[in-house]
Amino acid sequence: MEISLGQWLLILFLVAVPLLYEWSATFKYFCKMTFYNSYILFLAIIAIPICAVRGRNVENMKILQFMLLHIKYLYGIKIDVRGIENFNIKEPYVVVSNHQSSLDLLGLMEVLPDRCVPIAKKELMYMGTVGLACWLGGIIFINRKKTNDAISVMSEAAQTMLSQDVRVWVFPEGTRNHNGSMLPFKRGAFHLAVQTQVPLIPVVISSYRDFYSKKDRRFTTGRCIVQVLSSVPTKGLRADDVPALTDRVRQAMLAAFEGLSADLGSPQ
Repeated sequence: MEISLGQWLLILFLVAVPLLYEWSATFKYFCKMTFYNSYILFLAIIAIPICAVRGRNVENMKILQFMLLHIKYLYGIKIDVRGIENFNIKEPYVVVSNHQSSLDLLGLMEVLPDRCVPIAKKELMYMGTVGLACWLGGIIFINRKKTNDAISVMSEAAQTMLSQDVRVWVFPEGTRNHNGSMLPFKRGAFHLAVQTQVPLIPVVISSYRDFYSKKDRRFTTGRCIVQVLSSVPTKGLRADDVPALTDRVRQAMLAAFEGLSADLGSPQ
């Protein structure tokens, strides 16, 4: 039986891909990231009709969380959680967390408190099925390029927090940071906490450097730590206190980040 050119190409593909995956760290990186993003799109398709029963509702975040929790096992990533008891506060609060890459989604879903929604860039809303699933989950979208819009969204978020007992999760760096430290914090989350007089709860996700690097095109198995720090009260604080509050929280988070990195480097 003769083998056609198409069949030869298929055989070559089936042989070459596994070999490249094992021999090339760069090829493995792109394969893993492609699957990661595609799989989340696929999960969003499944989540949409389930979430649509309630409509746009913060309780839909539990569905999204349930559907995403298993991804860490597919990638061989062990996530250790510390200080989760610091979320045991009945009143609304603002969570602030460092932001390294799209993998932060795994750490966020590992510890996401009840009735908590992230504040995300508005561009996410237009990312097809993912955007619709996020909208149904009650995620708050903000246009970072328009200051007036951002202020308006934060004001609405403040009202929602107090009237509907909602917590919000903010990445105060404003963008992903791959340099192994923390960018300066934007003050929106801290103004929100002071305006509503609710506590701030810092969450620190340790460095991914041992198993993931966008710059080096490296993505292996590994371990990270998510630490929930003690809450920071804001009652009695005013707008004038926000700069000092921002700096104080950032310094505490940076110290924790460096400490977690040292822990990851020590023998288990």
